[in-house]
Amino acid sequence: MRTTVVVAGALANKRGHGGSQWVRMSWAEGLARLGFDVVFVEQLHEGGDPAAFHGALDLLGLRGALIAPDGVDGMRAEELHEALDRSALLVNISGHLRDPELLARCRLRAFVDLDPGYTQVWHSQGHDVGLAGHHLFLTVGANVGTRHSTVPGCGLRWIAVRQPVVLDRWPVSDAGFDRFTTVASWRGAFGPLEWQGRRHGVKAHQFRNYAGVPEACGLPFQIALDLHPADAADRGRLCAAGWNLLAPEAVATPQDFAGYVRGSGAEFSVAQGVYVDTRSGWFSDRTVRYLASGRPALVQDTGFGRTLPVGEGLLAFSTPEQATRLAGELVRDHARHRRAARELAERLFAPEPALAPLLEASGVAP
Repeated sequence: MRTTVVVAGALANKRGHGGSQWVRMSWAEGLARLGFDVVFVEQLHEGGDPAAFHGALDLLGLRGALIAPDGVDGMRAEELHEALDRSALLVNISGHLRDPELLARCRLRAFVDLDPGYTQVWHSQGHDVGLAGHHLFLTVGANVGTRHSTVPGCGLRWIAVRQPVVLDRWPVSDAGFDRFTTVASWRGAFGPLEWQGRRHGVKAHQFRNYAGVPEACGLPFQIALDLHPADAADRGRLCAAGWNLLAPEAVATPQDFAGYVRGSGAEFSVAQGVYVDTRSGWFSDRTVRYLASGRPALVQDTGFGRTLPVGEGLLAFSTPEQATRLAGELVRDHARHRRAARELAERLFAPEPALAPLLEASGVAP
């Protein structure tokens, strides 16, 4: 009999955000591909879309329970309780599952931090980010808890883990370069972060610093960008600087997002200010999917070069001048970089290598 693992995260609550849905989907499917019996659990919040939950799980061929105020959808409450009781491990992505009774049913509980810096600072400031009641603490910030990052450790042992990708979901594209692309929210879900006298800005502040890169290197750049009408001035500046902006509806579903990534020439993206300023080592799940698709990535350095090879397939920049130079180099040797991108995904981000720290720390096996 296969070992049961419960994965908790947001699918219904991420309606319209295909890339964010892939994060949770990939953790669940990655564990299933390793041989676990995976049950996906989500607590439905106001505005969440049950159809998005069921559509994502149908795509993966997994079963799950959507917990709403008026009951459980997807399986009977008794079935959910039985799954939690027999589970060897709960993988609680961003601490999504908060119900204390349900949490207590899982004998081993692992918190997965997707937002290094935000999670730890908010916790240090006294906010409830869902850390309580867990036994293991994993983070996609490779430098968190080490001397290489200023993210507070909160007195916890943080285990670095990479974002998994199921490779056959992201077939290699052999197309040549046509444009740099990315998917972004201009201001993101969180506002600026204040910590120890320093203010860490949102992604918009980083994009403004690099707005001139397309014009400087003379190459096409495109963003599927969630930009509020109140930020019309920023829209005008981006367009004037050579950025082609798509509406976020272009990548609203997991299928739309996947098609956009695979149809791109390469990725160009900045990171949230806190990821950069603290040298957290954060690495984007979105970038992982570009690499898996054989699409090279040119992304802002957050300190991930300590644990990831940089230079072929994956390039990192810290200044607009460096970004401009590397963009030209990537395009001139695109074939080499796209081969290296896929090789990097196979070697480091496939479920087995990516999730090895989780399985080693938890001691669970299929």
